[in-house]
Amino acid sequence: MTDSTLHADAARILSAWTPSDEAASDTRQRFLDLLEIAPRATRRDNPGAHVTASTLVVHADLDRVLLCLHGRMDRWVQLGGHCEEGDSTLEEAAKREATEESGIDGLLLHHAPIDLDIHEVSCRYGPALHYDVRFAALAPAGAVERISAESRELAWFTPDALPAPLASATDRLIVPALKAARDLQR
Repeated sequence: MTDSTLHADAARILSAWTPSDEAASDTRQRFLDLLEIAPRATRRDNPGAHVTASTLVVHADLDRVLLCLHGRMDRWVQLGGHCEEGDSTLEEAAKREATEESGIDGLLLHHAPIDLDIHEVSCRYGPALHYDVRFAALAPAGAVERISAESRELAWFTPDALPAPLASATDRLIVPALKAARDLQR
């Protein structure tokens, strides 16, 4: 895998993504602008901003989502993180991160992102903006989650009983993730 392969995939995914409203369209354009000016934008060490991939995992019964209490952020959030050397697509990065952080094998990832979000973080390389491409995945029946080194807790929640404190923009993922999971079950 080369940086250019993942970069090209990110541009393809984002160009094909259908925004739900004008704000989402503006956010998508910011992603495309970053990819245009920064050939290394999918690498975690790209100065100032880089593309990340995350996944909201939906339980096989379609009525709960898996969230982790992130160790550094001290907030409940979907699973995800930086793209790695071996990732050739954003989907691979999102699925790898979700599998590593949930301990659940056999996740079925929806092919299209459910959301885009840009947020400030403090990474190993200093302050940065994460341009997060957010996916949904369906957990297999009987899946049992396992806490990773990056999480303090990991738990399933119904949409009407989400935990606090919740990371910003996590709640808006619930409805599209449940819809994407239902689509995957068909």
